[in-house]
Amino acid sequence: MVFKAISIIALIIFYGCYFGKMIRQKSRGIQTDQLGKGKSGFGKFVEITMKIAAVLVAAAEIVSIFIGTSICPAAVRIIGAVMSVSGTVLFIAAVSTMRDSWRAGVSKTDKTELVTNGIFRISRNPAFLGFDLLYIGILLMFFNGILCALTVLAAVMYHLQIVYVEEKFLVDSFGNEYLQYKKKVRRCFGRKR
Repeated sequence: MVFKAISIIALIIFYGCYFGKMIRQKSRGIQTDQLGKGKSGFGKFVEITMKIAAVLVAAAEIVSIFIGTSICPAAVRIIGAVMSVSGTVLFIAAVSTMRDSWRAGVSKTDKTELVTNGIFRISRNPAFLGFDLLYIGILLMFFNGILCALTVLAAVMYHLQIVYVEEKFLVDSFGNEYLQYKKKVRRCFGRKR
């Protein structure tokens, strides 16, 4: 019962932040959802597939939570609970720090700032890391084959989004400023020496 409560609360807060931010930005004329828009080729494929994977994994998480079975021992489920809460906190910190520069996907038409302060001093992609921690945490609490496959698919798609879409966009948009930032901060977590 505790794992169900933690998972449900984490999902409500996480997606409340996600959709709440989208609604706030939309009310100010900012189109947050840029996934697949204005793109072609592999970049469009990655963003559309990532969006589909995110919806499918969220649905599988909800079903898995309400079914409530898991083959993982209690210690692994506790680690999962800590990961899911940590992912939620990390995501909120990332979205808050980005302010109006936050988008779901990249926009070649919107002018945004390169955000390197706050949580971005120790992770170039804390929002994606937040997604991964939330998903893996819930997987560890409510492990099943379908949820595992969808979690892996979503994590792979997020990684492809970072490597093949986001980083290319950031180099094109911010040039040397981004390259210098990239030299100092790791993709997922930690500063470089």
